[in-house]
Amino acid sequence: MTETILLDRHGAIALMTINRPEKLNALNYETNDLILKHLDEIESDDRLRAVVITGAGHRAFSAGGDIHEFSESIKAGPDIAVRDFCQRGQRMTGRLEAFSKPIIAAVNGLAYGGGCEITEAVHLAIASETALFAKPEINIGIPPTFGGTQRLPRLAGRKRALELLLTGDSFTAARAYELGLVNAVVSPDKVLETAFEMAERILRHSPHAAARIISAVTRGLNTSIAEGLSIECEQFARMASTPDVYEGLNAWIERRSPNYGQAQGK
Repeated sequence: MTETILLDRHGAIALMTINRPEKLNALNYETNDLILKHLDEIESDDRLRAVVITGAGHRAFSAGGDIHEFSESIKAGPDIAVRDFCQRGQRMTGRLEAFSKPIIAAVNGLAYGGGCEITEAVHLAIASETALFAKPEINIGIPPTFGGTQRLPRLAGRKRALELLLTGDSFTAARAYELGLVNAVVSPDKVLETAFEMAERILRHSPHAAARIISAVTRGLNTSIAEGLSIECEQFARMASTPDVYEGLNAWIERRSPNYGQAQGK
């Protein structure tokens, strides 16, 4: 049986591939659950310090939820549909968003529905020039269910997000960049390479500092500025007496590159 999520290790970078190309990498329940399983494995492996997530093939990053599967949950009633579909998807995107190691989406094709919501949730994203995005859930009579009504307005602004959510219209990678959904748009043959290059730029730095930055931004984004600043101080305090801080300070004073070691999570 073919694994619907492939996990490969490239040094300190984990490559997670959504592997249902014949279904445009649609997110069935098994795929969703395997993403969570592999994230647990990656988080517990100190040798892995960053994640790149992409889709198999050249047509799609992910076309969204598997409609044939979740329609059966909807037919079973609202309680079942919320539990099996909505809450399952929200657990997955919430885990991506709050993950302690940087996650970069390499969007190599269609990113519709849940695929777009994964892109919204991860920390960074690179898109192919030919990638297309959409919030098409309204076309089948439902709102987005994996966090799209909440994260897209925070990224793009309320009115621009509502236009996309209420029309279901697709939009280009260039538009996604303008909206703040992706960090860069590159040629199709450079998507994965650029995502790995971005990961390598992050790997030069302390993994503990990276985790603290991600936590501060994720937790502070929807709070008042005063609460956010308190979170920032809390994250700084967790780093202030660590070996990484001393190494970083000493390297700066001695005008050399810091050496945070190979197994940096230990």
